[in-house]
Amino acid sequence: MKSISPSSSHADAHKYGVLFVFAAGVLWSTVGLGIRLIEDAVVWQILLYRSISMSLFLYVLIRVRSGESPFVQIRRIGAPAIIAGLSLVAAYSGGIYAIQNTSVANAMLLFATAPFMAAVLGWIVLREPVRAATWIAIAVAIGGIAIMVADKSGGVALKGSLAALGSAFGFAVFTVALRWGRTGEMLPAVFLSGLFAIVITLAICLGLGLSIVLSPSDGGIAMGMGVFQVGAGLILYTLGSRSLPAAELALLSLAEVLLGPLWVWLFLGETATENTLIGGAVLLAAIAGNALSGKRRKPPPITAP
Repeated sequence: MKSISPSSSHADAHKYGVLFVFAAGVLWSTVGLGIRLIEDAVVWQILLYRSISMSLFLYVLIRVRSGESPFVQIRRIGAPAIIAGLSLVAAYSGGIYAIQNTSVANAMLLFATAPFMAAVLGWIVLREPVRAATWIAIAVAIGGIAIMVADKSGGVALKGSLAALGSAFGFAVFTVALRWGRTGEMLPAVFLSGLFAIVITLAICLGLGLSIVLSPSDGGIAMGMGVFQVGAGLILYTLGSRSLPAAELALLSLAEVLLGPLWVWLFLGETATENTLIGGAVLLAAIAGNALSGKRRKPPPITAP
């Protein structure tokens, strides 16, 4: 019987890791297309239906995967899980509103600023050091964002851009909250975010007099997004991220940003403004440059405690 060398198994793990994380990015990139295909539902109705299907899906997944209730895991993580869950509700809301009020390209590119926001937030809250290369990349990214929003002096497009940045900040808080709780397990917090979103969006829909019964088309798309985009994407990302360094994860995450505008252009003919394309190119260069500089950096030596 032929034996498998450790190097061979490591290469296989890396190969599948790249495949899974890229596939997660492909699934996440369809969010703009999904929201564009919804005809009548507004942000709170979409988020309500998406959260119901996502929560049910993740509850079953966590039970099968870990053999225990997600509520037990949430209790174990404690306050960081609550903060992470609430921050994701803000991120989801801002993300859907942004895509409904600005181009998918503009929204997706601004979502990509989340890692930079997380770096600054981690530096402020957790006193985590930030590399000089990352500070340079953040400065370049701010320049790219300025170019992107320069032609949106007022109206819904500017509100959409601000909502996209607010969504990125929500994801940054989620990331830092998990690091604060010293847990790499994000599924319980995402499950909790779904429960929070159900309660919050149901209250908002009732308060605003919005119907909680959607058309079969809108309801089906919103619930499908909860299972296939968010849920399945998280599974693939969780599986793949275990065997990949952070730099490669950052580079692979660009697939989501680049493919999102591609889908709406191919299927719906939606294009982006010149400022979005130029500023977006600057922003992507900052993200890629930061990831590549981190990849070249040697990890610190492991010392005994």
